[in-house]
Amino acid sequence: MKPAIKIGFNLLVFVFLISQQAIAQKKIREKDMKAYLMVYFKDETHGLYMALSKDGYSFTDVNNGKPVMAGDTIALQKGIRDPHISRGPDGAFYLAMTDLHIFAKKAGYRDTEWERDKAYGWGNNRSMVLMKSWDLINWSRTILRVDQAFPGLEDIGCAWAPETIYDNDKKKMMIYFTMRFKNGNNKIYYSYVNDDFTKLETAPELLFEYPKDISYIDADITRVGRKYHLFYVPHDGTPGIKQMVSDSLNKGYIYDPKWYDPEPKSCEAPTVFKRIGEKKWVLIYDIYGITPNNFGFSETSDFINFKNLGHFNEGPMKATNFSSPKHCAVIQLTKKEAEALAKKWNFSAQF
Repeated sequence: MKPAIKIGFNLLVFVFLISQQAIAQKKIREKDMKAYLMVYFKDETHGLYMALSKDGYSFTDVNNGKPVMAGDTIALQKGIRDPHISRGPDGAFYLAMTDLHIFAKKAGYRDTEWERDKAYGWGNNRSMVLMKSWDLINWSRTILRVDQAFPGLEDIGCAWAPETIYDNDKKKMMIYFTMRFKNGNNKIYYSYVNDDFTKLETAPELLFEYPKDISYIDADITRVGRKYHLFYVPHDGTPGIKQMVSDSLNKGYIYDPKWYDPEPKSCEAPTVFKRIGEKKWVLIYDIYGITPNNFGFSETSDFINFKNLGHFNEGPMKATNFSSPKHCAVIQLTKKEAEALAKKWNFSAQF
């Protein structure tokens, strides 16, 4: 290829990539959003489920309460837990899940209760499932062995509940998750992932330290203005939801002793979503201390005062065709995205 032609071709490629980035960023403006997507799982199947909502109050499962992805087809342990979905500035969707089946022996997937002996404690998985999509239908998939990602991680006891968020300073997607060494205390760590969402680029570092020598799990970070609101679950008495706030994404979180869930029973898996076009955010928590388990909801406009919205189907929040969901995450979708996903699953809905 002649130099002039080569330069012209490279310029066209560059312009194309810039235009694609602009299109992707245009997609994620809040004024273009018309629906909500909830991802969740169930203990019964250890599969991934999806539910859509037009108003952010009433959610309907797109596959009539059946998994959209079977855990035994996507995970090393034949089951997933703790799904989280986010949208990157590139317009892609990032789906991260715990690779763990807590009933794998009963289901015939292994001969032992856990993958390793009791020295590693409950669950003791070592992998996470990372998936990336541009349309919520076609997905790339990577099983990330955290224990093999960097030297010094060989003896981790678990890698749970991964979530992703874009770091505006680093210009990278940050992943943060619960991790422990052998059967020690669970703590929250963070790392940065490559653009293809297939590997960790930096060794996991501690995101914050709880003031007591106890386990803490299930972090969820929401950026509001220039503040980062981190909700998490300390095993400090009856497990529940606490919050810390920082001016930086991965440091400087200030301990707050207040409990932010209104539940008397044990809760975990906090996650926050914003109502489209409103200065309102909804905090969701998985109330595993009740039978059957259910989600609880609280709404806020300032992250200080929270209004209790009750549980699914016991207040304004509705689950129309599913029950007993666990550990969810909710994002906003455009009309086109919601309709395409609904069409994929023969789900009739108007957005």
